[in-house]
Amino acid sequence: MNLALVMIVRDEARCLARCLASVSPVVDRMVVLDTGSTDGTVEIAAAAGARVGHFRWIDDFAAARNAALDLSDADWNLILDADNWLIRAHGLRDALRQPPFIGAVTIENHIEVGGALEIGTASEARLLPRGVRYTGRIHEQPDSALPHRPIDVVLGHDGYLGEQRTRKGERNEALLLQSLQATPEDAYLWYQLGREYDVAERYDAARIALAEALRLADRSAPWRANLLVRAIHVMTQAGALDEALSVAQAEDDHWQASPDWHFTLGALFLECAGRDEAKALGQWLPWAEARWRRCLEIGETPGVPGAVRGRGGHMAAHNLAALYATFGPADEAAKYGALALKLKGVA
Repeated sequence: MNLALVMIVRDEARCLARCLASVSPVVDRMVVLDTGSTDGTVEIAAAAGARVGHFRWIDDFAAARNAALDLSDADWNLILDADNWLIRAHGLRDALRQPPFIGAVTIENHIEVGGALEIGTASEARLLPRGVRYTGRIHEQPDSALPHRPIDVVLGHDGYLGEQRTRKGERNEALLLQSLQATPEDAYLWYQLGREYDVAERYDAARIALAEALRLADRSAPWRANLLVRAIHVMTQAGALDEALSVAQAEDDHWQASPDWHFTLGALFLECAGRDEAKALGQWLPWAEARWRRCLEIGETPGVPGAVRGRGGHMAAHNLAALYATFGPADEAAKYGALALKLKGVA
């Protein structure tokens, strides 16, 4: 069984060589479809030994993905974006020997939040057997009844850092709004629109989009946990504390094993303490403390889609250290400060 890397690209000279160099040792051939680059993207792809095709961009990711797949005659196709890079591919060749299925890989998303780098994980369908095609103008998905299975492949992604965040965010917002005009009851599109607004720190717009996603989403949706955490985060940032508390109360029993859930509720309660000083010491701050302690009890959950690295470790310890440094006791502040450094790998 042979394997092809299949990509669509446009103006990706910043990162394309990194992506191709990381993947070329594990694939048999590389297919790169350019959708209108004006920088050195095409030359970089050709120099790396990829087959380069050209496609006129029509504001439809599925159409471009399918045109790229039409250039591949491999038994299996690995789908990457230029701002991805291969971190680990332990389960890749074993997967190729199985009957056809849709392979879900782990994506480590590098995101800047408040000036600090966070790494969150997601699971995405990226390994396709020959013949499978895509549907969807944006956040396209494989159009297949084949089963989805996880494989031990990890990709990095930094497309939401720096100036590319603004460029891609504006493009994605426009395509999502177009798609929602056609299918306004699509919860997943509302969720993705809210994510775009959140990354852009447009919290009021994100709150509205994610509230609509919550209204429409099925409870069994695999992205519901991340939707809830993100919704409470943007509601907190937008100052809609009563709305955030209402969601937290309704959902709390279902997410007791999630450090991301407890970490986000800790941040919500801390914000409530700042807005309600009368209850700060007796209610909100102890509630925040309890949530961050619970994060450490659970620990990291790297295999859970949407989990942010550190919320079950150094980030929770850091928040506890800051809390104790302000309100005491001092020895607890020192203890959790040291633990934060240890868990982060500094000490």
